Amino acid sequence: MFGRLALVSVVVLAATNVAVRAATIRISMDKLEISPAVAAAKVGDTIEWINKDALVHTATARNGDFDVTLPANRTVSSVLKKAGTVDYYCRFHPNMKATLTIAP
Repeated sequence: MFGRLALVSVVVLAATNVAVRAATIRISMDKLEISPAVAAAKVGDTIEWINKDALVHTATARNGDFDVTLPANRTVSSVLKKAGTVDYYCRFHPNMKATLTIAP
């Protein structure tokens, strides 16, 4: 009986200690385009904003949730803190538009 109880305890502890791992989502800006133009992530995930252009870009949320400046040929990371669907664009090149859906 003790062996069975110990085994059940170990299984329950292992199940409750499984860490939820945040993902890293890569979004690039190249040749004045955002790719992917539609992306999905979860709260807690990290976005790697990769600027492959020789121009400065931004990832500016229309609802004010984020405003990331991306120096030329650099990568900037940010962690998502709020759920929702966010339309964003580059302030310097407003034709660069995309959507990020963030699940809780």
